[in-house]
Amino acid sequence: MNRVQQTPFDPGEEQRALTDGRTDIGAIVSFTGLVRDFNERPDVTGLTLEHYPGMTETALADIEDQARRRWSLQGVRIIHRVGRLSPGDPIVLVVVASAHRREAFMACDFIMDYLKTRAPFWKKEHTHSGHYWVAERETDQRDANRWEE
Repeated sequence: MNRVQQTPFDPGEEQRALTDGRTDIGAIVSFTGLVRDFNERPDVTGLTLEHYPGMTETALADIEDQARRRWSLQGVRIIHRVGRLSPGDPIVLVVVASAHRREAFMACDFIMDYLKTRAPFWKKEHTHSGHYWVAERETDQRDANRWEE
């Protein structure tokens, strides 16, 4: 189940919901991304994330589908927040369940790389010296390109 939401999430609760009553899962790998107080500038006071409703959810479903085609997965959960966030707030959660650890690790890594480069989210950082839109990083694109078949 993938979601785009303004409200915080509980990673432990999301993992429990994904695995509840399941005995076919041998590995869970998760990633939680947090707002940092630095990025392009050292004094980040907040972050605003925007997206295109409908288009974003479709992109998340497509990324999950691509991961499921590459690896044998028993479950995937992607949650991405939007709206105004503060340093320390969780932004994104990816939880991947599989029978084996290697597939879970690889799928989680793939999903994060594709979220960073193929999901329609825009970030505006707020600092003491002004606000600016965060540009895509060449390293993010390079990370995603390594998965190209």
